[in-house]
Amino acid sequence: MRFDIVKHHRWWFTLSSILVILSLVSIFTKGFNLGIDYTGGTIVEVQFQDQVSVGQVRSDLEKFGLGNSVIQESTEGHQAGSDIIIRTRNLSASESNAVVASLNKDVGKAAVKRVESVGAVIGSEVTEHALINLAVAFIALAIYISLRFEYRIALSALAAIFHDLIIVLGVFSFFQLEIDSSFLAAILTVIGYSMNEAVVIFDRVRENTHTHKRTDSFAKLANDSIAQSIHRSVYTLTTVLFACCSLYFFGGDTTKNFSLCMIVGFISGAYSSICVATSLWTIWKSHNKNDVRNAGIVAEKN
Repeated sequence: MRFDIVKHHRWWFTLSSILVILSLVSIFTKGFNLGIDYTGGTIVEVQFQDQVSVGQVRSDLEKFGLGNSVIQESTEGHQAGSDIIIRTRNLSASESNAVVASLNKDVGKAAVKRVESVGAVIGSEVTEHALINLAVAFIALAIYISLRFEYRIALSALAAIFHDLIIVLGVFSFFQLEIDSSFLAAILTVIGYSMNEAVVIFDRVRENTHTHKRTDSFAKLANDSIAQSIHRSVYTLTTVLFACCSLYFFGGDTTKNFSLCMIVGFISGAYSSICVATSLWTIWKSHNKNDVRNAGIVAEKN
């Protein structure tokens, strides 16, 4: 017996509403923990007498709460692993001295090559351009889906994408996870995944309008379409989660937030496309007096 997704639409709408409201409350009350790519920071470059690893340096920095700092090896003109560049949040002179002293004591004898403050890599102008590009992408997606299907499907799919973005942002705001330059790439990946899931399901809906009885309800049409495509969605979600979870648990500190953003976004994207977007479209179509008696007249443009 197939699970009736649309029948339980009140559960999906209630759950999504609670998650979205909690996310918005956290966003507006707690804000975000912006990384040094947005706020600027301090660069500390030290040259160790003996070879050391990035892991040793990162472990020592954790006592100062700097475990998520960007740490790189510089081999230019030196023995591999002896020259270490640390890029972290803004540090005072006393904090920088304490970090260098700790490295000398716990990691190895080192000489300071430079300590300097740097501006934000992603300035306000670049951030503004990113937001504009994101808005243009949403408009382009809306036009594409409207031309391929109908405006109700386009709005339902875009609502699901907004749902996913707000939840991802809410998770990062609530737990105060650092947002860096890679976060934008992860967000764009989540948008693409969520849109792909919605297109797959609604494409099946469009195909089924030609094979189902003209007297079938929109709920039956949606449920049958979900049942026919859900295996593909589950396989795709399982595959990407396997890769993202591997990156999260074994990829190191610098990739944790990047992979976590995709993990949350992919789970939310699969859920919203299957449960929220299709239910929203079904309820909308069912309340349209011109469409109630005949599910076979779903507007589409070939």
